[in-house]
Amino acid sequence: MTPDPQFPPLSIESVLVVDDSRAQRQYAVQLCRVLGIPVIHEAGNGVEALELLTQLPKRPSLMLVDLEMPSMDGIELIQALKHRGEEIALVVVSSRESALIDSVQTMSHALGLQVLAALQKPLNLPQLSAALQRYGQPRSLRHPAPVQPRLGVAELHEGLRQGQITPYFQPKVDVRTGVIKGVEALARWMHPTLGVILPDHFVPTAEQGGLIQELTTTMAEQACAQAARWNAHGLRLSIAINLSPRLFDSEAFVGYAADLMARHALQSEQVVWEITESSVVANLGAALGTLARLRLKGFGLSIDDYGTGFSSMQQLARIPFTELKIDRTFVSGANERHQLRVILQSALEMANRLNLVTVAEGVELLDDWRLLQDFGCTLGQGFLVARPMTGDELPIWLRRHSQHLRALREGHLHRKPTGPAH
Repeated sequence: MTPDPQFPPLSIESVLVVDDSRAQRQYAVQLCRVLGIPVIHEAGNGVEALELLTQLPKRPSLMLVDLEMPSMDGIELIQALKHRGEEIALVVVSSRESALIDSVQTMSHALGLQVLAALQKPLNLPQLSAALQRYGQPRSLRHPAPVQPRLGVAELHEGLRQGQITPYFQPKVDVRTGVIKGVEALARWMHPTLGVILPDHFVPTAEQGGLIQELTTTMAEQACAQAARWNAHGLRLSIAINLSPRLFDSEAFVGYAADLMARHALQSEQVVWEITESSVVANLGAALGTLARLRLKGFGLSIDDYGTGFSSMQQLARIPFTELKIDRTFVSGANERHQLRVILQSALEMANRLNLVTVAEGVELLDDWRLLQDFGCTLGQGFLVARPMTGDELPIWLRRHSQHLRALREGHLHRKPTGPAH
């Protein structure tokens, strides 16, 4: 069958279609031929598929795997592929409910397998073409973080003393207009021999070693000084700073935060303190007092990583938050997964009714960005917009990427975003 010229050419050399229904298997084979895949193999269940893999002189580029099959179902087949060390891209297909299909996709990702899509039957040509276009692309726009040692308290103390901890800034962009509205300050340890160390590798050390207050104030001082410099050049941005729960017990912190604004000639409304939703539980009375006083002073309060804990609703009910930040696990891939889409839409609708600013973090795909536009999200943050960068780099990035931001506003892009690496 001649490939359909309206669909982009694929780099897939061969495919193995695994489905116990001969009619549905033949239909999938027909779609693959229309998309121009030259070699197509077939198997009626997982056992046949594994036997065929041992006989083929060359592994197929891709497997289309049905879930409900006799002898060995699709889930067992995927697990067997992992056990055998097979590195074949997968497309999961089934007529079962989307929640089950999505669960199998998540399982496959957890096993380290590449799943291009999880599709509900009946398949159609545009749907399958879009899935197969992902073949050969990076699994994520994010670069895997290098393995880094967790350094000790003494080394971190010396790093703070030497001024090695510095903020990088990741833009937060209005989803509707594409205009930058703020940044999040993210700690980076510029180690003289190990290079850039990410916060996961030293924040726990700071909390356990009694250095978290010094780390927080170091970050806050530098971030606010940078905001003041931007203000002086006409670039007024809100700045989000992570607030450790270890500081909730400090009666002096609210006064420190107010003095910080005075020293840098900032308005408190320009600073948002980010709090993880699970961090208030330990000492509720002290925490609520600190957060309420910060709000009285005019600071913004953001509930970070919303949805990853068990007390989200309770925290929203008792803390005067001004912003809700939705965790990346509910954003990435939401355009393809019904369950995520419903959860994301519900969270955004609730936040809007509570008059909260909504921030979606971890946005990497344009389709997810469009979904955020449709659902009325306020701000988007992630590698689709920009990577974290230094304060001096941000104005340069803004000048060079105005076209990119306009494309986000219009919901289309012709190229991948660029920006400073981590």
